[in-house]
Amino acid sequence: MPSKAKLVRKAPAPVSKVPESSTSPPNSPNWPALRPLLPISDLALVPLLADHILTIPHFWTNSLCKTYVTFLQTLPLVTTPGKPKRGDAVRVNDRHQIDDASFAEHLWRDTALKSLVEAAVIDGEALSATAKRELWGGEILGLNSNIRIYRYSKGQYFDQHYDDSNPLTFPSQNSTSPVAARTTWTLLLYLTAPTTGCRGGETVFYPDAPSKRAAAPAPIVAELEVGMALLHRHGRECLLHEGREVTAGEKWVIRSDLCVKR
Repeated sequence: MPSKAKLVRKAPAPVSKVPESSTSPPNSPNWPALRPLLPISDLALVPLLADHILTIPHFWTNSLCKTYVTFLQTLPLVTTPGKPKRGDAVRVNDRHQIDDASFAEHLWRDTALKSLVEAAVIDGEALSATAKRELWGGEILGLNSNIRIYRYSKGQYFDQHYDDSNPLTFPSQNSTSPVAARTTWTLLLYLTAPTTGCRGGETVFYPDAPSKRAAAPAPIVAELEVGMALLHRHGRECLLHEGREVTAGEKWVIRSDLCVKR
């Protein structure tokens, strides 16, 4: 039986936040600071399928992912209806979505993402300027300010689908006028995995058969790893893919997109 003595609450320790800027919307969450992070020398782009699916293992540390899961649990989440619009894939999850250019900029510049993408060293080979433009779909600007938070609980999943490429405007570094842009690659940042109690939820890609008579290649399975970033092409070159059903625990994901000049 708990004591009836008055409980004295300790003042919480101060938590550092992502600095706010003029590009933060009024209702922007107080995102935790993006640290600790591994040095870029310990990170690399690792291909699962050349020119289509890349991962960055340990992009975020375990402790940073844990901090963000705790924080994201405080945000208001909306459950996606199980019955989709005509032509849409079935997706059952809980999500929070916000347009936050400031957080997108911090996620791009304050981590190793910008350096890894712009350098584009894959399998130890640095791509030429032409090869980089072909890989990313144009001149890279940064990350889409449309930040999406996904939570998949037991029984939730995202059926087979394609990700669209979307036109948008991007803040210019040299002008007050925004730059015409479009999205070319999906960015998924996994915060949980089997090591945190999440079972299932793998992202599975289904490459096309090389011809009508040929058998389709085996599916490519991106296993969940805490702190791993996954990049995959979308739009016309998007592969059919799905998020498998979560069978235990929770799968937490932060989603954005790479943007290039139109």
